[in-house]
Amino acid sequence: MSVTQLNRDVRMLLETGFPSLWVAGEISNFKRYDSGHCYFSLKDANAQVRCVMFRGRAALLDFAPREGLQVEVRAVVSLYEARGDFQLTIEAMRMAGQGALFERFEALKKQLAAEGLFANERKQALPHFPRRIGIVTSPAAAALRDVLTTLARRMPNIEIILYPTAVQGADAAKQIARAIAQAASRNEVDTLIICRGGGSLEDLWSFNEEIVARAIAACPIPTVSGVGHETDFTMADFVSDVRAPTPTAAAELVSPNRAELLQRLSQLKQRQLRVLQYQLQQRMQQLDQLARRLIHPGQRLSQQKTDLHNQARRLQQAMRFSQQQRTQALARQALQLSYARPNPTLIRPVLQQKQQRLQRAIQRMLEQRQQYLKQAQLQLMPWDPQQVLSRGYALVSRPNGQIVRSALAVRAGDALQVRFADEQISVEVRQGIIQQPELEL
Repeated sequence: MSVTQLNRDVRMLLETGFPSLWVAGEISNFKRYDSGHCYFSLKDANAQVRCVMFRGRAALLDFAPREGLQVEVRAVVSLYEARGDFQLTIEAMRMAGQGALFERFEALKKQLAAEGLFANERKQALPHFPRRIGIVTSPAAAALRDVLTTLARRMPNIEIILYPTAVQGADAAKQIARAIAQAASRNEVDTLIICRGGGSLEDLWSFNEEIVARAIAACPIPTVSGVGHETDFTMADFVSDVRAPTPTAAAELVSPNRAELLQRLSQLKQRQLRVLQYQLQQRMQQLDQLARRLIHPGQRLSQQKTDLHNQARRLQQAMRFSQQQRTQALARQALQLSYARPNPTLIRPVLQQKQQRLQRAIQRMLEQRQQYLKQAQLQLMPWDPQQVLSRGYALVSRPNGQIVRSALAVRAGDALQVRFADEQISVEVRQGIIQQPELEL
């Protein structure tokens, strides 16, 4: 077996024989290369093991590994074949003790959630325009300077009250809870900011203590949690009314922007001025219209007197005009009546002429009708039944006037009427048509 094959088999044996596991120890000989890969040893009092953490995994760390730091790593047991070095390939790294702290964090989070301390129903809304803002943090913390700078920039007239406390250490949780309770009992601020800068899980652990969470939940003042960086979550974030990703963001949440308010106020002022100017112009126009309509009583009486004279004059003119029209109409009607009154001396010759013309017209019309009648008689003469009878024919009918058109319609005993050209006689049928016997072939 070659050395290469041996090392490969040993590597496979190690990687398959050991699962991914957590190993605790102290960092030694740590070195980060330009490629981003990290090489170091993990040791305890009796042994050490080489470790490698590649760039992709190292970029996920939220702290900087350094010499002498106690850590816990999740690693895969392996072998570097080129040199035959036994090593650990690191997949994750955390500060020593974080696993137990995380378990405590999850257990407390589950307990407080079951009690309803995280419910949205109990969270209060932040005031839009607070007069005083309280800050619970360390006087020496950089987070305090960030908050004060932000508040001074956004709304410098807001009063700030600091409730000093330690934010890290063994007694920090009790001091933070006591400061929150002090702010609640004094009730002198409208909003309370609970903040500190970023750090490791141990650095922020004071804000994960149950005493701090219950103090925030019992505070009647709206609270804002601004602990750590944006990726840091503490129990204070879940219990507070509002969670801010950073202390600076917490200051922005609780304070209105003075510049934006002034700009908005200026816009409202300009809009109000435009509205007032428009309304003033409207009122001035209405006043001008009313002023034009407003007339002195003497002037109004004079105007009404003039109007009365004008109307009287128009009434007189209308009466005269109406009288003239009626007079003219009466004259026209009288003239028409004179034309319509008959004059026997003048009308008699006209009537005689019209009578003669009418008689001649009637005579001509009678002659024309007589001539037309004669022509019609001549045309109808061939169709006259009397002419047919005069040639020796007869017309047979029944007593009710029904014409007998065939001998087959007559039976023995029937009474008939026979009309000749000069007379009509009544007859009785004694014998009908005699049926001829059919010839046999």
